[in-house]
Amino acid sequence: MKRSSKLLAACALALAALPAMATEPQASGGDTNRAIGLGLAAAFAIAISVLGAGYAVGRIGSAAMGAAAEKPELLTRSILFVALAEGLAVLGFAIAMMLLQKI
Repeated sequence: MKRSSKLLAACALALAALPAMATEPQASGGDTNRAIGLGLAAAFAIAISVLGAGYAVGRIGSAAMGAAAEKPELLTRSILFVALAEGLAVLGFAIAMMLLQKI
């Protein structure tokens, strides 16, 4: 099985489990279920954003180094695109921190 299909299957299982945790709070474990759900949501947000940023930085970085090898004056422009891709990970981290503050 390919690596991406394993990741997709794991994400689908995590998303399938979330509605079960979002049920009406019970007398004994309502706050626990809410905390677990928010923790899973924060982990999912940071994981997807970091994986996306890593993929983007890898693709953009290799293209930027190839362009800089041919025309060195393009290096400063290409670093901007790498920084924009890295901003995706920072936004995912910010969303995860906001979710964790609700616990």
